[in-house]
Amino acid sequence: MRFIKLAALALVAVAISVFASAQETPAQNVPTVKHVPITDAPRNSGVDMFNAYCAVCHGKDGKGNGPAAAALKNQPADLTLLSQKNGGKYPSAHVGAVIRGQESNPSHGSEEMPVWGPLFSSLSQGHDDLVQQRINNLTKYIETLQAK
Repeated sequence: MRFIKLAALALVAVAISVFASAQETPAQNVPTVKHVPITDAPRNSGVDMFNAYCAVCHGKDGKGNGPAAAALKNQPADLTLLSQKNGGKYPSAHVGAVIRGQESNPSHGSEEMPVWGPLFSSLSQGHDDLVQQRINNLTKYIETLQAK
C-alpha cells in the first residue's frame, strides 16, 4: 500500500512538472536581423542591387514580404504601390532622395533600415557620380515594380 502511495505521489509530481514546463514556453524562434558588411552588387544593374540590398526586407516582388520583414519593428513598405499612392505618377525624385538619405523616412536611417547613400559611397570610394548611378538604376528598377 505504501508503495502505491509513493508511486501515485511520484506520478503526480511528474505530471505537475510536465504541466509546469509546458506552461513555460521556451523562447520562440524570434527572427532577428543579422547585420553584415555591404557587398558590391553591380552598379549598372538595378535588379541585382535590389536583390542584394532591398529584397531581404521588401521581398523580391517589392511588396514588403522579404525574409527579414518579420524581424523588423515596422513592416517594410510595399514598393509596388508608390505610384498609386502618388496620384498614379512614380515619385522618382522622392525614391532617389530616400535611398540617398536626403529625405526623412521613418524606416530608412534607423538601425533596421540603412540609408544607402553613405554605403554606396563607401563602395564607390567617394565618387559621387558612381553613387548617383547606383541610386538612379535602383530607382528605375523600383519603378518597374509598380502595380498596374
